[in-house]
Amino acid sequence: MIDRLFALSPLDGRYGEKLDALRSHFSEMALMRYRVVVEVEWLIFLCNQLQLKNTRPLKKNECEYLRNIYSEFNINDATRIKEIEKKTNHDVKAIEYFVREKIVKKKIKNIETFVHFACTSEDINNLSYALMLRDFLKNEYTPILEDLKNILFSMAKEYKKIPMLAHTHGQPASPTTVGKEFLNVVARLDRQLSQLNNIDFLAKMNGAVGNFNAHVIAYPEIDWIEASNEFIEQFELTPNLHTTQIEPHDFLAEIFDANRRINTILKDLSRDVWLYISMEYFRQKTKTCEIGSSTMPHKVNPIDFENAEGNFGIANALFTYFSEKLPISRLQRDLSDSTVLRNIGVAFGHSAIAVLSLIKGLKKIEINKEKMASDLENHWELLSEAIQTMARKYAITDAYEAMKTITRGKKNASEVKKNMQSYIETMKIPGEEKKKLRELTPETYIGLADTFTDRYDI
Repeated sequence: MIDRLFALSPLDGRYGEKLDALRSHFSEMALMRYRVVVEVEWLIFLCNQLQLKNTRPLKKNECEYLRNIYSEFNINDATRIKEIEKKTNHDVKAIEYFVREKIVKKKIKNIETFVHFACTSEDINNLSYALMLRDFLKNEYTPILEDLKNILFSMAKEYKKIPMLAHTHGQPASPTTVGKEFLNVVARLDRQLSQLNNIDFLAKMNGAVGNFNAHVIAYPEIDWIEASNEFIEQFELTPNLHTTQIEPHDFLAEIFDANRRINTILKDLSRDVWLYISMEYFRQKTKTCEIGSSTMPHKVNPIDFENAEGNFGIANALFTYFSEKLPISRLQRDLSDSTVLRNIGVAFGHSAIAVLSLIKGLKKIEINKEKMASDLENHWELLSEAIQTMARKYAITDAYEAMKTITRGKKNASEVKKNMQSYIETMKIPGEEKKKLRELTPETYIGLADTFTDRYDI
């Protein structure tokens, strides 16, 4: 607790307790572990799959020992790597020396020199970041987004028949239903999640400039392209053969752009719910001990939606920069991507805080049917659209202008209603059509809004 009071970032300070899951993917220790995974598995691959000359097939217990280096990776291991890095001034080389230390300690013969064989640091890094991001999205983040989507869909179903005054340009507009408006967000999320889930996670394992130069010099008899593909595919990643020293990060930009679009949709939702609360269409459930304002005891502020909006904004600023910067690298390689990649967890940390705040806020709101019904009853001018559209059907001219005269700028709902009913009586339309208009009210003028949820499945 004391440590968090000194944290520079609110992700490790104020919000630290909520983001433990991210540390197992995006912390420096997590990056070290992923790098060890790649180094160890490459070594086993060279010895057992390719069986390179001057290596030997590793025994089962030897493979188990090597894999335990990463499966049992702990703070002492991470500390040791940092000690090595102080001497090497190179983080990936420190990983290589750490793995070699483990091999020498166990006295596993004839393989020590094949740790990091023919690799550039980026062979290790790009695989590590691909695995890190894939595991986080699959195991941690996408499930949270799915939970949010399910909450919204439940609200769409629960409130599908509750009529509500719509607002276009901030002005009263044709009625909708509460459920239909939540369903709109569900449909938008569904589409973006589908795109996110179908992005290929790319990786390369092809040496200093992507040409297998060192590989071919040492072992010209090996089909290194096939070998590289096989190694990458064992991680369920997609090989990218066409690279410089680095995998060009285009797929990372696709992931960040997809998450930025998701965040934009959810920021839009946060603002709309905030406005519905301010309009008293939604109420916030209260807790006796909670305080809304330090000076105004009556207030219950919509802080969860404000928190979500702010954190979505920070996350999107970072995602936008990542997408613009990471696919650009001078000639065959520059190091400017390194520090940027280390901030991926920061962007997703702010996104996660925003999503969790939004979920918390949605669970605290309840609809105010009385207020919505009152607003609808006070806006009979909404039916002017229906009346003038019906008039058009039967070739009645100037109906739009008549409705404009009756409704625009008129504040007395009873008077508007009376004048509209009078106009309906003058319309030369079939009796059943006239009856339909007579019986129409702002609450019942919702079109097909209450049917959309029944037609939608997630």
